[in-house]
Amino acid sequence: MNTNQIKRLVALALLATGPFIVSAQSQKKNWYNLDLKADSVFGISTEKAYQELLKGKKSNTVIVGILDSGVDGVHEDLRSVMWVNKKEKAGNGKDDDKNGYIDDVNGWSFLGGKNGNVNQETLELTRLIRRDAARFANVTEENVTAKDRPAFEAYLAMKKEFDKGLSEAKANLAGYTGLKNGVESIVKKLGKENPTLEDVKGFTPEGQTESNAKNALLRALANTDYKTFYETRVKAGYDHFYDQVNYNYNLTFDPRNIVGDDENNSNERIYGNADSKGPDPSHGTHVAGIVGADRKNDIGIKGVADNVLIMAVRNVPNGDERDKDVANAIRYAVDNGAKVLNMSFGKAYSQDKKVVDDAVKYAISKDVLLVHAAGNDNKNLDVETNFPTNKYEDGTLAENWITVGASTPYNDRRLKASFSNYGKTTVDVFAPGFGIYSTYPDQKYQDNNGTSMAAPVVAGLAALIRSYYPKLKAAQVKEIIMKSVEKADALKDISVTGGVVNAYNALKLAATY
Repeated sequence: MNTNQIKRLVALALLATGPFIVSAQSQKKNWYNLDLKADSVFGISTEKAYQELLKGKKSNTVIVGILDSGVDGVHEDLRSVMWVNKKEKAGNGKDDDKNGYIDDVNGWSFLGGKNGNVNQETLELTRLIRRDAARFANVTEENVTAKDRPAFEAYLAMKKEFDKGLSEAKANLAGYTGLKNGVESIVKKLGKENPTLEDVKGFTPEGQTESNAKNALLRALANTDYKTFYETRVKAGYDHFYDQVNYNYNLTFDPRNIVGDDENNSNERIYGNADSKGPDPSHGTHVAGIVGADRKNDIGIKGVADNVLIMAVRNVPNGDERDKDVANAIRYAVDNGAKVLNMSFGKAYSQDKKVVDDAVKYAISKDVLLVHAAGNDNKNLDVETNFPTNKYEDGTLAENWITVGASTPYNDRRLKASFSNYGKTTVDVFAPGFGIYSTYPDQKYQDNNGTSMAAPVVAGLAALIRSYYPKLKAAQVKEIIMKSVEKADALKDISVTGGVVNAYNALKLAATY
């Protein structure tokens, strides 16, 4: 899940229910590290583990690959934990370590070139439609050959989905444009940059646009302040649907020439640039903080793991990632020492699944654990697709792979986050993914929702286990995480383990191996 998908969660929630407060504001900012019995929130008992099991124990540093949109490595809560390639000399324009990547001091980007970086991208669906449009331009149900019929019917189904998605995006953009214009009009007339609930109550709207905006503001300001509502709800929703219409569903938009690679050559490895931060590192920075934000500096937040190095590998644009970039990001992280990979991204279609499968197999051969977000469409992954996946093309399963759904702080029927994908045989575990407060670019912090937030909780836990029990293999770490979950009735029929991961339980179990 990339930045665009976070915006989508916000946008859809706001459209469906009115102003949706993404953060669990009644909960402590560190709730996901807290304990169910002691703190009455369904966290993963990280603090309890540090206090009772790890105090005074030595640990080894574990490198965690954050395969994402980029990471702001100078953030106050991350700069001390960023991985540095000590074999590379910064800024000399040379490949000092002879790995093929010039100046890769803090990681690499497979989304950049000599003249800049890819930020916006199309959906994989859009790229497939563009690929097949010429082939089937003059083909109909009546003249299609028997040989081409399966591909033609698949194209028609994709085209139908594409047309529906674009139509909905245009309608939603119109709705958000109205909301944005109405809210901005009210604020301008009030003459206050950050109006209060009482200010809005006293405002007399002119026309339906302002009337609708006032109602939205009244609902929102009962729970949050105006600036937060505008930036994280109104503007986020508008930006999301603007990007969908102008980039994600735009058949003529293709930014790949920025990279300068041969996008059809899946075996190409050496391309990109050293800008592992990228133009929009908000998603990756948030993910990185959950894994390993500095626990000792008494500022900001506390990551799950206390002895990690964050390796930033940029492969996720604001749109769908390309399979080639995913595969190369996996290989780069593995080759540079990462033992845990966090993959908070996903898409409904895959053009080149084999190249990703081969990279996953390579990672597993190097004893690496891959942690993947389940996705945010409230779909059953037992019957729906979400790529990348741990199921290879031949039907066999990747061993060292954990798929993570998102949970909330509530120990009741609300435990599964409403947006989270699930699956009795496909989603291994759940982890906190609602109202997760973490690092954000430019020395900021922010709450986000998503399985993108749940996956790094598990990646952080995996790194924590590997740090204190370095002899354990990746397969054993996965087994420990799955065996040690806190079971919950709300999850028993929608995941393999039926529970939320738990650091305290996992570390106690690890000590017995």
